[in-house]
Amino acid sequence: MLRSPKYTPRWLIPSTPLFRRLLSDFALHQARKSSDEEDDPKYRIRKQDPEGQYLHLHKSKGQHILTNPRVLDVIVRRAGVGPTDTVLEVGPGTGNLTLKLLGAALRVVAVEIDRRMVDVLIKRVEDRGFGDKLTVIQRDALKAEFPPFDVVVANIPYGISSPLVAKLVYGPNQFRNATLLLQKEFARRLLANPGDSEYNRLAVNVKLVADVELVMDVSKRDFVPVPKVDSSVVIIRPKAEVPAVDLNEWWAFTRTCFGKKNKTLGATFKQKRKLMEIFKTSKTTSYRTGESSCGFGEEEGVDCGEESEGEDCCPVLSVSEGEIGLFREKVVSVLRLDGFEDKRPSKLSNDELLHLLGQLNGAGIYFHGRGQLHITEDATLAAT
Repeated sequence: MLRSPKYTPRWLIPSTPLFRRLLSDFALHQARKSSDEEDDPKYRIRKQDPEGQYLHLHKSKGQHILTNPRVLDVIVRRAGVGPTDTVLEVGPGTGNLTLKLLGAALRVVAVEIDRRMVDVLIKRVEDRGFGDKLTVIQRDALKAEFPPFDVVVANIPYGISSPLVAKLVYGPNQFRNATLLLQKEFARRLLANPGDSEYNRLAVNVKLVADVELVMDVSKRDFVPVPKVDSSVVIIRPKAEVPAVDLNEWWAFTRTCFGKKNKTLGATFKQKRKLMEIFKTSKTTSYRTGESSCGFGEEEGVDCGEESEGEDCCPVLSVSEGEIGLFREKVVSVLRLDGFEDKRPSKLSNDELLHLLGQLNGAGIYFHGRGQLHITEDATLAAT
C-alpha cells in the first residue's frame, strides 16, 4: 500500500535544504572514495601490474608487501648501504624497498621466485632509470647460489626464515651485515638470551658466529595484505672471530641438549636411547673421514634403511649392557666435573656449552660421525 504524499519523509523531498545537503555529502564521499583508492596500497599494487590487472598476493607463500615509507627508509639507513656496496635483496616483491636501495647502492642483486613479481619489479626499476643497477635472479633463495655481496636486505617469509638465516650466517659468502624483516616471534627467538623463555637452539647457533640487534618493531598494518602478526627488523653482524669448534659436532651437540631445553643435562644424557646414539657415534669417530659412516644415504651410495630415521648409519655395533653402563658412568662423570649434571640448556651461555662440549670430546664422547659439512635447517637452526 503506497503512502499518501503527506507521509513522505521530509529528507526525501528534493526541494528541501536537507535533501540537497545529503546529496552534496554523498557526492563528496564518492569523490573522497575515488581519491582514497589512489592512495590505497592494494590499488598501487594493482597499477604496478604491467597488464593493468590486480596482482594477487598469496598469504600462504608469505607474500606481504611492506608499504610504509618510513620503515623502508629506516631499513636502508640502518643497513648502512653505501655508494660502493652491492646489496643482496631476498624477496623484493614489487620493488618498494628495491627502489630505495638502488638510490643508495652501487648495485642490487634481487632474488625472487615469483615471475609475476619479477615482471613488476623490472618494469618499475626501468621506469625509474635504475635498470643498469639491478640484477634479478629468479630462483628459490634456498637453492640459489649467491654472487658476492656486501650487505643483505630481506623481507623473509616465515616458512623459510630459519634455513635462510642458516644459509647466510654459515654460508661461504662474507658480508658486513644482514638487515632482515622477520615475524616478531621469530625475531624474539633470534634475540633471546640464556634464561629467556624464547631462548633455544636457534639463538645458540646463530650467536655462535654472529651478533643480533633489534632495530624496530613493525605493525602488521604496514603490510598488504595485512598478516596475522606484527614483524620486527633485526640486524645480524657476522663476528670477526668465531670459536674454533667443529661445526658438525657443535650442531649435533646442541640438537641433543635442546631436544628438551628445560630438562637437566643429567636427565637427558642418562636416557638409554640417547646413550646408545652417542655411544655409537663415539665408537665410530675413528672413521670420520666419511668413508665408513654415511652422511645422507643416497649421496654416499649407501642405503641406510627406513629404521635409521635420518640418523647416522654406521657399522653395526654389538653393544653389551656392561659397555653401556661404563659409557654412562663416563658421561655422567664429565657432567659432574664442572657441575653440569643438574643444569638446564635453557640457562646456559654459549661459552658454557662450548666448555662442556670440549670436556666431553676430551673424554672421547662425540655427537657426530660425519666428516663433510652439511648446512641444513635440521643441522643448524631448527629450534625444538
